[in-house]
Amino acid sequence: MDEKVDESLNTLEILIAQLQSMWEGVISLLPSLVIALLFLIVTWIIARFATNIADRLTSRMAMRPSLRELVETLVRIAIWTIGLLIALTILLPDLTPGSLIAGLGVGTVAIGFAFQDIFENFLAGILIMVREKMRIGDYISCEGIEGRVEQIMLRETHVRKLSNELTIVPNSVLFKNPVEILTDMEQRRHEVVVGVSYDTDLEEARSVIRAALESSDISDDRKPVDVFACEFNSSSIDFKLRWWSGSAQRDMHESRDLVIRAVNRTLDDAGIEIPFPYITHTFKEAIPMASQGD
Repeated sequence: MDEKVDESLNTLEILIAQLQSMWEGVISLLPSLVIALLFLIVTWIIARFATNIADRLTSRMAMRPSLRELVETLVRIAIWTIGLLIALTILLPDLTPGSLIAGLGVGTVAIGFAFQDIFENFLAGILIMVREKMRIGDYISCEGIEGRVEQIMLRETHVRKLSNELTIVPNSVLFKNPVEILTDMEQRRHEVVVGVSYDTDLEEARSVIRAALESSDISDDRKPVDVFACEFNSSSIDFKLRWWSGSAQRDMHESRDLVIRAVNRTLDDAGIEIPFPYITHTFKEAIPMASQGD
């Protein structure tokens, strides 16, 4: 019985000794802890000040809002990283800046392998924003994805189809694959093919079709209108019509509507037959008519 009491007393004494040692360690760390906390407060003040400076500098530049936010975030992260490393070396003198940086490097590599796709989309988003070729409101086509760019974020881009569905596209897809920006310029060229019967005077047909195109209000007078005989078809000789009009999807549909109706009306007035069973349309950019929003 006495041996058990002695063992309990010894265990209690050891526990008390360890607690005293820990308390003495905490007391000895208090000056370093206070200095580290003060340094973190200074780091917070510096980060706020540097972020305000970065915001003022980027506001004077023609930068995307998301890119400005990225610059401010990177400045804040860089200052806080340096501040935390210094605070750790103050609190734990045995840790050297070299060992901390080495550990941070190994951790960064491990995280990079684990989140490779996320970082790939993140870097692609930064490069897309820096390139600034694709803008909000542009109509794009990439890997079967077609629609209007609604928002460009750091990891993804929101593309709104003209039928109003939203497609969330990873930025790496837009960066690694060819992207057609159909509204990069204010105008683009449109095409349509119309056939006339084999007994038609082709010079007369060309003149009639050209007159119909040039009289169309949708056609741009500053750029040429082209009418080329392009193919002997099974029941017709085909002309390719090319004209310039607005690059927006609504402009494209309206111009084709006006051109086709004007050509059909002019050919009927001239007595030139469009062979049965149908008129053939071939478009350079075949984009279906949207149900709404186009």
